[in-house]
Amino acid sequence: MVMTGEFILRLFVAAILGSVVGLDREYRAKEAGYRTHFLVSLGSALMMIISQYGFIDVVSGHLDQIRYDPGRVAAQVVTGIGFIGAGTIILQRHIVRGLTTAAGIWATSGIGLAIGAGMYWLGLAATVLTLIGLEVMGFFFKSVSMKSSLVEFSTTKKETLSALTKLFNSKDYVVVS
Repeated sequence: MVMTGEFILRLFVAAILGSVVGLDREYRAKEAGYRTHFLVSLGSALMMIISQYGFIDVVSGHLDQIRYDPGRVAAQVVTGIGFIGAGTIILQRHIVRGLTTAAGIWATSGIGLAIGAGMYWLGLAATVLTLIGLEVMGFFFKSVSMKSSLVEFSTTKKETLSALTKLFNSKDYVVVS
């Protein structure tokens, strides 16, 4: 059986790796920063540890009578994090905001689950790949990504609206409303 010191190490590593991802989001002034990612990764690691080792006393000696699936608690973490992630997504005037932050929270939860399971290298690799996805890919694909801007104006003249619509369409802009 794994010792308590190993469990504490797993929690510590998960919290640190979650914080690293959260620092990126904090630097970009996004909805969820290092504290949120710290807690998500730490909590996910804790749930994984409990899932794997928390019920051994209950099950020992009764394996023929009790069905034991350590993946059940971990699977519910994914569902719960989906709920938290949905709270970071905002639909604001036909523009979705917070989707990348929600995905980052979900990935951070996965990192915590991996570390909680004792898969240190997998958690570290997932952290590096998450940071690559957040930083490096944005740098390389900046010209490919679609930019959106919100322009708001009011007019009482229908001709002005027609002229602006014609101008936007001639420049291949998409007018949402």
